[in-house]
Amino acid sequence: MTVTDHLPTSPWVGLQPVSTGGVAARVAERLFRSALGRRKVTVRLEHPDGTTEVLGLGGPGIVVHRPAELFARVGRDKLIGFGEAYLTGAWSEDGTPGDGVLGEFLTVLAADMAHLVPPSLQKLRAVVAPRRPRSQRGSRENTQSNVAHHYDLSNDLFAAFLDPTLSYSSALFEDLETALAEDFVAAQHRKIDRLLDQAGVTAGTRLLEIGTGWGELAIRAAARGADVRSITLSVEQQRLARERIAAAGHADRVSVDLCDYRALLDEPAGAYDAVVSVEMIEAVGREFWPAYFRTLDHVLAPGGAVAIQGITMSHERMLATRSTHTFITKYIFPGGALPSVEAIRQVIGRHTSLHVSDELAMGAHYAPTLRRWDLAFLASRGRVAELGFDETFVRMWHFYLEYCRAGFASGYIDNHQLTFTREA
Repeated sequence: MTVTDHLPTSPWVGLQPVSTGGVAARVAERLFRSALGRRKVTVRLEHPDGTTEVLGLGGPGIVVHRPAELFARVGRDKLIGFGEAYLTGAWSEDGTPGDGVLGEFLTVLAADMAHLVPPSLQKLRAVVAPRRPRSQRGSRENTQSNVAHHYDLSNDLFAAFLDPTLSYSSALFEDLETALAEDFVAAQHRKIDRLLDQAGVTAGTRLLEIGTGWGELAIRAAARGADVRSITLSVEQQRLARERIAAAGHADRVSVDLCDYRALLDEPAGAYDAVVSVEMIEAVGREFWPAYFRTLDHVLAPGGAVAIQGITMSHERMLATRSTHTFITKYIFPGGALPSVEAIRQVIGRHTSLHVSDELAMGAHYAPTLRRWDLAFLASRGRVAELGFDETFVRMWHFYLEYCRAGFASGYIDNHQLTFTREA
């Protein structure tokens, strides 16, 4: 049987029908029952005959409306299929989107991700797990289209759920216990200001920013009296960043260029006293990390400092998943790859004269950041629809934001501010 009745058509999500039954679906069902039946979650399976079966040891829950479709999608496409089954409505959180249950359920799974599949089957990962397509490589030919897929969706879309600074990276809260109620703008400025402090940005500093976002860091640096060059590959971000920088009165101190970071290797060395880059390394791609860090080393003047913020994962999990195509790389960030801090240390040791002089782990701050984004996004569903984004897109982004929150809340992924300097 091929499931098509519940398949939504969407210009944003290319979902494919799936044939239920078969060996892969039966294996997926067996693994699903084994994994979730032993964890502190509640899973209600609604069977076609009208009966309901409950799995799990109690806790945040989901309802599986069409078990056969869920197992077929997981059997065919693994974790990508699990996410796609949420998009089609084959399963949903046991509650109202926005109540946090989806993220809490996914957090339980993320906390034990390495053990959801038996060790004997994990050895088959390289054979059965979907592999990242070559078309997503972070090469010069591909990078701009990878960036545009996400960041050029719509400036108005991002404005619908981000705080007024349009900061699309983890905030740094004063107290995690009060993070959901703190001044969000102040928390984002605290993150930015710490990076600028670590890079030594003051009046007269020649600052390079790799990855503009919507210009808030450049504005904060210019307000300190720095001369800023910011580079991006997002046409939409460049346009709005320039508008925001001009409105803040800093157009004379900040330039925003469409430029691939690798092009800087062709420019004179040591042109900048400081370099900053916020959550851009995730888009570089593992094979291009040496080029990225060589670029940082090349442009940095003697005595200068580099400060970056990046999403990271443990070295063991990075190695285990480095070639795996995921829901995030398929639908949200094509070409994305998370480094470990150890991998970064290895790369700079082999390819640069830099070393890590300061390290701040702040992944715990990302969970409340994402929670606030998700609440704002869902509260803006009407505006999102007016912008032309359909209900399938809304489900996709709600799942994406909660999926990421689970990663940080469980500690499966982390976030670091790293400072790099040269030996004196």
